[in-house]
Amino acid sequence: MAHRTATAAAEAGLTEAPPDIATMRDTVNRLLDPDATPEALPPAAAEVETLTRTMRGQLELLIPDLERMVGSHPKSVAQYCALACVGEARGKLSVQPRPGYGSAAAHARRLARVLNALADHYERLNGGAS
Repeated sequence: MAHRTATAAAEAGLTEAPPDIATMRDTVNRLLDPDATPEALPPAAAEVETLTRTMRGQLELLIPDLERMVGSHPKSVAQYCALACVGEARGKLSVQPRPGYGSAAAHARRLARVLNALADHYERLNGGAS
């Protein structure tokens, strides 16, 4: 009988369902890769607002999970990097875009990049599982 090892999330005491990293990456790709399909157009202002709110919620779910996985005393470079990225994400969440589509779209792309980085850290610390 094969023994399964506990993931970092389980070891950190996370009992709720894991974050949906695939959905988070889909949201990120909508903003960062509009040329993924030839018929794709850049998101309209209303969609940018919706995507921004979605990513804010996703970041607010993922940040505490990563913090619990790492704990208060990081033991590896990967854990230190994850916490640095958490700090960056918190900074991005504290900023409000200036009025106008261009600023809102740029702000949304910044959130998308930090969400993508946090998803990478989550998967790396969780043994590649999402």
